[in-house]
Amino acid sequence: MEQTATFITFIIYLVLMLGIGVHAYRQTQDLSDYILGGRSLGRWVTALSAGASDMSGWLLLGLPGAVYASGLGEAWIGLGLLLGAYFNWKITAPRLRVYTQQANNALTLPDYFTNRFHDESKLIRIVSASIILIFFTVYVASGLTAGAKLFEASFAMDYHLALFAGGLVIISYTFIGGFLAVSWTDMIQGLLMAAALVVAPCVMLYELGGLEQAMAVATRLDESAGTLKAQWFSGKDVTEYLFSISFISLIAWGLGYFGQPHLLARFMAAESVKEVHGARRIAMGWMFISMVGAIFVGLFAIAYFAERPEAAFLAKDSEQVFIFATKVLFNPWLAGFLLAAILAAVMSTIDSQLLVSSSAVTEDFYRGILKPHASDKELVLIGRVSVLVVAAVAMIIALDKESKVLGLVSNAWAGFGAAFGPVVLLSLVWRRMTMWGALSGMLVGAITVILWIQFKSELGFLSGLYEMIPGVTLASLAIYLVSAFGPQNSAEVGDDFDQAQLVMKE
Repeated sequence: MEQTATFITFIIYLVLMLGIGVHAYRQTQDLSDYILGGRSLGRWVTALSAGASDMSGWLLLGLPGAVYASGLGEAWIGLGLLLGAYFNWKITAPRLRVYTQQANNALTLPDYFTNRFHDESKLIRIVSASIILIFFTVYVASGLTAGAKLFEASFAMDYHLALFAGGLVIISYTFIGGFLAVSWTDMIQGLLMAAALVVAPCVMLYELGGLEQAMAVATRLDESAGTLKAQWFSGKDVTEYLFSISFISLIAWGLGYFGQPHLLARFMAAESVKEVHGARRIAMGWMFISMVGAIFVGLFAIAYFAERPEAAFLAKDSEQVFIFATKVLFNPWLAGFLLAAILAAVMSTIDSQLLVSSSAVTEDFYRGILKPHASDKELVLIGRVSVLVVAAVAMIIALDKESKVLGLVSNAWAGFGAAFGPVVLLSLVWRRMTMWGALSGMLVGAITVILWIQFKSELGFLSGLYEMIPGVTLASLAIYLVSAFGPQNSAEVGDDFDQAQLVMKE
């Protein structure tokens, strides 16, 4: 009965998502609708769809699992992400919304780069679209892994069957409805995620007898096990911890926001700059509530599962702590909806990433290079086929059951942050930035991240440094040096930049 109730609520949720996809299909008339929803998103859809597609299964699996396994020290990643998200909304969002429309109505990030620097060679389009496809394939694989773990734990389903079942639903509504389906479903999923992360820790705290009792149990367990999970600074001197590589690496996650194509697409699709400003307040409030809830789930679970049999399993796979907490704490019907929140987190990111990958193939390779005069009907068809191809490759990567969600996400997040973050930010604020500077920054950022991941074990005390930091640093340096001392822009590039700045001030 318990599993049946949970399964029924799951099915209701999935049918609702597919229904939204069908409705969005009827609203999709051309490529602009399929890729950016006709730039028609209001502030609530912009904010919550950006937040949901940002946080992914990491928020409900990776972060609570990290806090449960390693303690409150892992929560500092939340501060870095909050800071990065705020400045991304404040600096990047309004400028990108204006500039992409000014730059010949650019529909994708590579399209924006091409029009921003008047690149007739199409080299920057090819390189940026290739980076998107490479890193998003890994990113989608991380989401599919999270979804498969959810189905496996909830219904005792074989991992590979779960991988196929979860992927099929996500691929279906993205394939059918395009950007509108992705954005509308993401808004619903964002609300569901936030609700789950408020309810779960509150009920857990009630069961433990209050905050004081929960912390007392967690601290006592720390002392008996010789660990320091309940301490923010892991037992170190505050100054020593704040200057440690581990702390700096956690905070550095925030740098990645400026280069995430699936989040930047929401800024480009907003109805107006005014809607962007309103969306920022909604998005930051949602993010703060959700992040705190996820941290508390992991922290309170240390005490809650201390004497329960689930502790043995969680010692092997801490990323399932929210799943176990939900199944133990709640009525099966309510548990079904809360578990659907995890699926929501997974779906909200995968659908966005699949769509951006599809856009890169359709707009930047097919129309941008192979067939410039293709009809909208043909382009939408190519976009849908691209969704299937990227998803198939990602599912092959996700076949490895032992892959960690947080690890896969961190690699892809760093790749985009280093390859695109400095390029996007500087292109919006620095008039003298050139195409060759942008190209150098992309390549240096992406290659640095890949090499750092491959050889970090040989870097001694720097092996614990998050690859985002060297990637962003070297990419920014490359952009500046090549732009300052290499070939300069034409007068038209500077005039376009000045025009965009005037529009921003209106």
